[in-house]
Amino acid sequence: MTEPTPDPRVGMTVTHRRYVPYSHAHYAGDLVDGAYGLGLFGDVATELSIRTDGDEGLFASYSDVQFRAPVRAGDCIEVTAELVAAGTRSRTMDFRLSVITRGRPELSESAAELLAEPLLATTARGVVVVPARRVLDDAPSG
Repeated sequence: MTEPTPDPRVGMTVTHRRYVPYSHAHYAGDLVDGAYGLGLFGDVATELSIRTDGDEGLFASYSDVQFRAPVRAGDCIEVTAELVAAGTRSRTMDFRLSVITRGRPELSESAAELLAEPLLATTARGVVVVPARRVLDDAPSG
């Protein structure tokens, strides 16, 4: 019996970086709600689905969402999706949101610093489904 050929899409990643505007701060200390990060996970999942399947896909579920560190207005963050499994129509992805820079308002209104190491703030696993008509041969190369 032969082993199935590994799916070449598994292991593909997509990363977005962005500044967190002060308009998204909802709590004391300029904290941003966790839903902000989950919305960004949807953005990287969409791009990853387009790259792997030529379709935006539809988010089906999240599991194991963990809020590990605060995200604050003034941060620059990096959001990554990695394809960890591909079924016939389902795509399982792992997500990470890390803080790369942090505002330093105690120094001045516009002060900020590059963190020595990225601060892992949020992780999750999610499943995206794609239409049955899409197959690997139809997907754009990327």
